[in-house]
Formats: sequence, structure tokens, C-alpha cells
Amino acid sequence: QVQLAESGGGLVQPGGSLRLSCVASGFTLDYYAIAWFRQAPGKEREGVSCTTGSDGSGVYADSVKGRFTISRDNAKNTVYLQMNNLKVEDTAVYYCNAKRTVFDGAWKTFDYWGQGTQVTVSS
Repeated sequence: QVQLAESGGGLVQPGGSLRLSCVASGFTLDYYAIAWFRQAPGKEREGVSCTTGSDGSGVYADSVKGRFTISRDNAKNTVYLQMNNLKVEDTAVYYCNAKRTVFDGAWKTFDYWGQGTQVTVSS
């Protein structure tokens, strides 16, 4: 069964840290672009960070740049989002997404989402 499962969310005070994990099962992440999205109540889902390279180098939304770090461990089939200096406005459900497009006679896109993990930043 193809699945992405996030974990690591929780309640943290402003200035605190959390590390989210996204574990893939039923497929390998090696050739996938991985992204983290978040959705706060009453707001649209927004991109937080993404990585395409095996070295885990990432691109970040301005709102999290310098505080969040995306990384991947292909041996563990896992992607991480280290979140430091958390702010109240980081409160949201965080989702990971794995996407890959291939051509084997026809174009096919594989697009998987996790169920989300709640991050709450509050004093």
C-alpha cells in the first residue's frame, strides 16, 4: 500500500522547536520531489519547503526561511522538517507531498499526500 505518514507535531511554546518526519511506504522517495505544505484554520494550504535533490538541499517560503530546514534520508525513506524558533503564526496542520512525473510511452504523474500532523505554537 502506497502511503505517506507524517509525525512529530505537537504543542510547543513560541521560540521552541519541533522536527516533523514523513515516512514513505509502498514506494521509494529517491526520485521524488518532496514538499511540506501547511494549512491554518480558515486559510488556504501553502507551500513551506521543498527538495528535489538527493542531497536534501531545499527551497523555503520567505516566512520560514532561516528557521526551517528540510532534509531527507533515502536509506530510511524519510523526509524531515526541522522547525526552530517557532512562532504563533506557524500553527497549522503540516502535510508532506511526494511527486514524480515519468515517461514510459506516456506521461504519468505520481502524487502522494500524507494525512497531516498538527503543529500548535502557543504560550
